[in-house]
Amino acid sequence: MARRGTEAFPDLGAHCDRADCNQLDFLPFACDGCGGVFCTEHRARRDHGCAKAADQGRVVVVCEACGDAIERLPGQDERAILEAHARSRRCDPARKRKPRCPARRCKEALTFSNATDCKGCGQKVCLKHRFPADHDCAAAARAAAGAAAAARRAAGECGRDAQSKQGGAWALPASIRNFKIF
Repeated sequence: MARRGTEAFPDLGAHCDRADCNQLDFLPFACDGCGGVFCTEHRARRDHGCAKAADQGRVVVVCEACGDAIERLPGQDERAILEAHARSRRCDPARKRKPRCPARRCKEALTFSNATDCKGCGQKVCLKHRFPADHDCAAAARAAAGAAAAARRAAGECGRDAQSKQGGAWALPASIRNFKIF
């Protein structure tokens, strides 16, 4: 067990548990194999002679085609694992490609951190095209056309009458003409 700190600061740092080192380290490392506390020089399992140094933990092999990680058990050949995975139905090369933003001329790959769903059309788009006006949103186009038509109907104007000029100025709807500021 490592002694903790110094006389003046007993809670600050710890001494290395390696018998020939005993260095005071202010940022000590705790080994998850043996539970000892070690300095920077002896923090690795092989550097302090840990009993669990031979234990490699879990080892995985990554499939080049689909990007899946397959666990490799001790004694198994890496090539045999990849061949068995390729024969299985889980290996799908189309899954490796990340989806792209559907906006025109955008090649941004959509990941969990840079993608959002449009509330209008439901498409998944990149953050650059998250507003309906930026990505040809069908719902935004319908809403804009409907709002313009409703404004023309409310003003009693339609077709060519809406664009006629009166006295050199554009004709204003009645609701705006009668609007008083003060």
